[in-house]
Amino acid sequence: MGFALLGSLGSCVSLKDSHQWNVKFQSFNLKERFGVGFKLVTNFKACNLVRVSLCKNEFVDFEERTSPNEVRKEIEQCYELIHRLGRGVVYLGSSRMGPGHPHYSQTLELSREIANLLDCTTWTGAGPGLMDAAITGALQAKKPVGGFKIGREAGEWSTSNFHPYLPSETYLACRKHGLVDAAVRSSNFDKTAVVALPGGVGTLDEMFEILALIQLERIGSELPVPFIVMNYDSFYAKLLDFLNVCEDWGTVSKGEVSSLWKICDTNSEALAYLAEFYDLPFPDEGKQETELRTAHERVP
Repeated sequence: MGFALLGSLGSCVSLKDSHQWNVKFQSFNLKERFGVGFKLVTNFKACNLVRVSLCKNEFVDFEERTSPNEVRKEIEQCYELIHRLGRGVVYLGSSRMGPGHPHYSQTLELSREIANLLDCTTWTGAGPGLMDAAITGALQAKKPVGGFKIGREAGEWSTSNFHPYLPSETYLACRKHGLVDAAVRSSNFDKTAVVALPGGVGTLDEMFEILALIQLERIGSELPVPFIVMNYDSFYAKLLDFLNVCEDWGTVSKGEVSSLWKICDTNSEALAYLAEFYDLPFPDEGKQETELRTAHERVP
């Protein structure tokens, strides 16, 4: 059985035959057109292979992966993007705290100052909310930005894998394989970090996944990676209390978690910590606090 398909890039096309096979194709280049040719064997019990040929640089997003090779290709794309844009600071945070939220303005200022301090790429989940704030701050600093987007965030960006303003070559829609590697320090010249902003279940999942890799020394490098938790307005106070309870019960060793990350209540604390970690000059703290407070007051 043979089919041919012609469609505009950026569209999502679904094909289905009498055996209920459903394959979706999607691209990130909106300025061209593409052709896909494929064959489905008539004996589906004997073979589950789907042969696909695409023009160079096109991306195929399978709703359900058909083989380990699809996972491998996705991981390779993540690593290629990181290699091209450079490692840097990975921001984890809520997709629900928009421009009107005080944590949005604080995150924007933080990412801008960190991008200037470390002169590095800013990485996020390329979604709305605090991820958007981190992207905006880095762009204000005129530093590179990259993202690994899952297209499942809350709000107006949840129905599309496309970012509203980032160039398509700077982010991927994937399962976030690259978020960890983007923060790995492969040499002493790499200035990276993980910054955990206020967030919900998804943010906590990412936080503790990376924290566990650091704890188990499986982050991918022997060089330490600074991990900062932004405890704006005591957002994570109860989580920290819970970890203290874990210490009391013996499920976590005394001081184990606190040795793996730095809890910061303000942006100045975070910037000072990174400056000390990388032995970099840091501006006057009082001036920083004044600038951040002024920016905070500008948000309605």
